[in-house]
Amino acid sequence: MPSKEPKFIFVSGGVISGLGKGISTASLSLLLKSCGYKVAPLKADMYLNLDAGTMNPLEHGEVFVTDDGTETDEDLGHYERFLGQPLLGKVNYLTMGQIYDHVIRKERALGYAGKCVEGHVHVPEEILRRIKALAVENDVIVVEVGGTVGEYQNVLFFEAIRRLMQQSPKNTALVHVVYLPVPKFLGEMKSKPAQASVYELYKLGIQPDFLVCRSEIGIDTKRRKTISFNTGIPEENIISAPDLVSVYRVPLVFKEQKLHEKMQKRLGLRKRKLAFTHWEAFVNKSDKISKNGKSVKIAIAGKYFASGDYVLEDSYVCVVEAVKHACWKLGVNPLIQWFNIEDFEDNNKRKALEATVLSEYQGIIIPQGWGSRGVEGKIRAVEFARKNKIPFLGLCFGMQMAVIEYARNVLGLTKANTLEADPKTPDPVIYIMPDQERYLQEKKYGGTIRLGSWPCVVQKGSLLEQSYTKYSPKDITALTINERHRHRYEVNNAYKKRLTAAGILFSGTSPDGKLAEAVELAKSEHPFFVGTQFHPEYKSSPLNPHPLFCAFIESCVQPLSA
Repeated sequence: MPSKEPKFIFVSGGVISGLGKGISTASLSLLLKSCGYKVAPLKADMYLNLDAGTMNPLEHGEVFVTDDGTETDEDLGHYERFLGQPLLGKVNYLTMGQIYDHVIRKERALGYAGKCVEGHVHVPEEILRRIKALAVENDVIVVEVGGTVGEYQNVLFFEAIRRLMQQSPKNTALVHVVYLPVPKFLGEMKSKPAQASVYELYKLGIQPDFLVCRSEIGIDTKRRKTISFNTGIPEENIISAPDLVSVYRVPLVFKEQKLHEKMQKRLGLRKRKLAFTHWEAFVNKSDKISKNGKSVKIAIAGKYFASGDYVLEDSYVCVVEAVKHACWKLGVNPLIQWFNIEDFEDNNKRKALEATVLSEYQGIIIPQGWGSRGVEGKIRAVEFARKNKIPFLGLCFGMQMAVIEYARNVLGLTKANTLEADPKTPDPVIYIMPDQERYLQEKKYGGTIRLGSWPCVVQKGSLLEQSYTKYSPKDITALTINERHRHRYEVNNAYKKRLTAAGILFSGTSPDGKLAEAVELAKSEHPFFVGTQFHPEYKSSPLNPHPLFCAFIESCVQPLSA
């Protein structure tokens, strides 16, 4: 049963963005859950967007879709993977856009009884209402505050935190994640930026209870004492969080410093024993495989990872993690390489890429995507994987590209395409779903696509069915699975018979048979060639790898064992 006095933990960040507030939130939530508490994480984004659905992944990272169809921040994915439980975007995710929208709608409905509606009064009030709603069924609510302290966007959110800490000081705690740089030309860790970040919180009337110190190396005693002296945070509450090879080790690092025990004491919770052996066993196993195991090389061909001169994983973080989960389950070390799909459109670059992939890589994944950029490169990459019998997994847009490639090169429909890339194609083998067309005409892009968990009927005897039966039998009942979706376009049923006759098996469909959910080639034609309209990567977790990724990795590993 939830505690009579729910506890609230806020996780904020300072100095720089991208420090790992999401991983810290997920790790602390896991520790408290492992102590037997009912924990609910919540991500609060400071954007005025109503959700993350219309954001460019290079701007904000991958969009994570929950079962209820909410397009959320990628941190919800971290929470689900660490906690091993599905969350609901409508309650575990909020944006300042949602807050302002609610306040304005309430005012229009006379919900404020004629009062002057003010930002500094009613916006924090609505923020607290949303947060407290989670306390009805949970013991501990862990709220990650998006952005960095000192930014004007989050001032009203910190005001809400200040009020709650003032109203209920014994039931509220704040964890501040900061960065301690180690400049090479100085040769020592510097703590001034972290101290300055804490001072920014002081200006907002907030005293942090814990400091998580991110750095290339662990914090030493001297810096810990200095920070404690200058900020008033007890030394024992300054947590060292050095860079790690695997984010899944962070909960163990927190555990070693007894963060869960200190948090229970700070919030007046009865101390409970930590039941953590399954997670520790997983982390130790994955570490051992990474150091001594056989490696499998996987190519991910996409377009959302180049940011200037840097390559970022955030746009496809769920795909990357799902590959890792499956590899570790099968006892192999994942080596993942990014390939810019547009390079496959350049004949000279393509030849070099194909030679590299053919000689060095055991599998190819083409993940989600939008728009016309890179379409031809993806189609060529699919053709290369199919003809050279390299294990292939196409996800959402990747599946659609596989259907187009097959229509062009096997059916002979040389101008086949998706209406998304070529509205005038004579053979639209991928077309917009009828109920979606009016949304585009009315320019209603956000929150209108096919989203969330939907049932899929699986063809008996297919690779799809074999994958679930072998690796996760609990997830397939009466040849039906439930997976998450995020798409507006689909396989055109007018071409389905011809594609089937040419060798494509539609191994997954919607219950009414109208929507293609998965396609594959027979094992006699290809060792593993599967595309899904759904996103299996959203439901993979370290302790429960997704069966489709397991089957894909198994096919990649087989040639190495021959």
